[in-house]
Amino acid sequence: MLLPILLFIPLLYLLMIRPQQKRQKQWQQMLTGIKSGDRVTTAGGIRGTILSIKDDSIVIRVAPDNLKLEVAKSAIASVTTQEGSSNS
Repeated sequence: MLLPILLFIPLLYLLMIRPQQKRQKQWQQMLTGIKSGDRVTTAGGIRGTILSIKDDSIVIRVAPDNLKLEVAKSAIASVTTQEGSSNS
């Protein structure tokens, strides 16, 4: 009777918890590796280029009006480095 429950717990860990922890770790590494000049996309879909980095916030320049926005580091969803975009 307890065997299915005891087998379900490791299965739950392998299928749900472990992949989420791996994604969280990759996201943290991405945030620590950002630098000025990188192109970023925020969680809200705003795309811009990093101008400066503070402790917990980032100032980005948004085209076409060169508008400067300050966003939280945790709002960064993805990063495209300057070197990667020059190949396009």
